[in-house]
Amino acid sequence: MHVHFLDPYRPRSSPIHALDGRVKFVLVVAFILTVSLLPHRAWPVFILMYSLALAVEILSDLGLAYIYKRAALALPFVLAALPMVFTSDGRVLLQLPLGLRLSEEGLLRFAAVTFKSWISVQMAILLAATTSFPDLLMAMRAVGVPRLLVAIFGLMWRYLFVLADEALRLLRARAARSGESGLPGVKSGGGLAWRARVAGGMAGSLFLRAYERSDRIYMAMLARGYDGEVRAMPLPPLQQKHTWALVGGMGLLGLMLLLGYLL
Repeated sequence: MHVHFLDPYRPRSSPIHALDGRVKFVLVVAFILTVSLLPHRAWPVFILMYSLALAVEILSDLGLAYIYKRAALALPFVLAALPMVFTSDGRVLLQLPLGLRLSEEGLLRFAAVTFKSWISVQMAILLAATTSFPDLLMAMRAVGVPRLLVAIFGLMWRYLFVLADEALRLLRARAARSGESGLPGVKSGGGLAWRARVAGGMAGSLFLRAYERSDRIYMAMLARGYDGEVRAMPLPPLQQKHTWALVGGMGLLGLMLLLGYLL
C-alpha cells in the first residue's frame, strides 16, 4: 500500500527547491525567531515580513492556496492566547460581565501573536514542501543538532509510514468483511455504541500489530549492523551562490529585526 500522502515534500523546479537544504533550514529558523522577537506594535515590519514570505512562496511554485490552506489549520491553536485580550493593561475598549475588560493593548498583543503564528507556520510548511526529509536531517546535523535527536527524528518519521500502512491494512480488512445493504439511507453495521466498540478494537489491534512490526524492523536493523548511529556521507561544502543567499537572507532578517525595535 502506498502512504505517500504523509510526505509533505512537493518536487518542483523552482529556485527555492534548488537551494541547499542547510541554507533553507537556517533561514527558516532565523525567520521564525525574527518574527517571534519583533515587538507587538511593529506592524510596518510585520507587513515587510509578510511581503518577504509572500515573495518566497511565489518563487517556490507551490501555489498560495496550497500553503494558506495548510497554514489555516494552525489558527485554532492561537485561541490559547485569547485570555491576554482581557488580562493586559491598557485603554479599556469594552466592559464585559464577570469583571472582564477588553483592552486595546490586549487586542494588539493577540493580533500580533496570531500574525506571528500564522506566518511562522507558512514558512515551516514551505520548508517541508521544498526540502526532502533526508535533506532536512542532513541540515540538522550540519547546524549542530545532536546526532541522537536527528536519529530519533528520522526513525519517528519513517515509523509514521509503518503505522499508516498497518492502519490501511486494517481498514481494507474491515471493508472486505463488511456488507452493504444497497438501500438508500441504510448504513451497514450497528448503532453508535457498536461502532465505537469496533473502533476501539481496531485501535488496540493497530497498536499491537504496529508494535510487533516495529520490533521485527528493529531486529532486522540490528542484524544489518545498526548500533544507534545513523551514518551518512560527508556533506559537500556550500556553493558560492548558496553562501551568498545565506548571508543575504541573514542580513535582511537582521535589518528587519533592527527596524522593528527602532519603529
